[in-house]
Amino acid sequence: MLPTITRTIARTALPLLAVLALVGVAAPANAAVIDPLPISPNQFFAGFVNDVRANATIVADCAGVARTGHPGGGQTVSAQPESPASTDLGFTGSAGRSLNVSLVLSSSVTPIPIGTLSGYFVKLAIPTSITIPCGGMGKMVFAPNPTSMTARSATVAITIISLGA
Repeated sequence: MLPTITRTIARTALPLLAVLALVGVAAPANAAVIDPLPISPNQFFAGFVNDVRANATIVADCAGVARTGHPGGGQTVSAQPESPASTDLGFTGSAGRSLNVSLVLSSSVTPIPIGTLSGYFVKLAIPTSITIPCGGMGKMVFAPNPTSMTARSATVAITIISLGA
């Protein structure tokens, strides 16, 4: 009697397990990460610092009374396409296919390169190797690349705060 039960279970359970396995494999495909939306010419866009579009904060790791430090880990910049009805937007212009991101501090005229975005919704890590003040103001600039006569950078005002130890 046991062999008959085993065959019955095998005939009914194995196809059911196969279907469940296929469904289990297929489900993650629906939840897969969407490929980045490429940055293309003639698009309006907004820049984001730590997922904030305006008045963002960058946290600096500063020890004791240090005047300079480095950005804390896990901080990012990104860009999103926007409707032209929005305000304070960048425009990729007639040639832009990427965005060069740089940090411009109020205490310096030399921009600090952060990196290049070639797709929207992609988070680019702010390098922890750069040196920044332990406090102050500035802006993150998202400049279309290559540039053109119609290109316009987007900016995000930033405040740097120190974790201090």
